Amino acid sequence: MELNDKIIFKVALITSLVGIIGMLVFASYIEPKEIQIKDITRNNIGETVAVTGVIESIKESSSGSSCFMELNDGTGKINLIIFESTLVELKDAGNDLDSFKNHKVKVIGSITEYKSSMELILSNSNSIKLLS
Repeated sequence: MELNDKIIFKVALITSLVGIIGMLVFASYIEPKEIQIKDITRNNIGETVAVTGVIESIKESSSGSSCFMELNDGTGKINLIIFESTLVELKDAGNDLDSFKNHKVKVIGSITEYKSSMELILSNSNSIKLLS
C-alpha cells in the first residue's frame, strides 16, 4: 500500500477527531491535585489546586468588592481571595459567607503570590464546598 497525501490526510483527520472527542469525554473527570498548605511554594504559582481546611476568619474589603478568608488545614494557613464576580455568584446561590466560618471546606483555587505571601484565588462559586 502506497501512502499518498489523501491517505495521510484521512489518518490525521481521524486521529484529531478521536483526540478531541476523548478530551471532551474525559474533561469532566479531571480534578486538580490535592495539596497541603505547607507544601505550597513559589513553584506552584499559577497552578490550580484543591485544599481542605477550616475557614478561621472572613473579612470583606472596605469597598465590599472582594472577600478575604483565612484557611487552615492543620499544616499551615493561607489567604483565600474571592473577587466581586464570584461573591455575586455565591450570594445569588443563597450562600452566606458567614456560614463558612469555623467550618471545614474544600476549596479549589489558583495559587498566586502577593507581598511575599502565597494566596489562593477562588475561580467561581462552585469552587468552595462546605464539608461539615
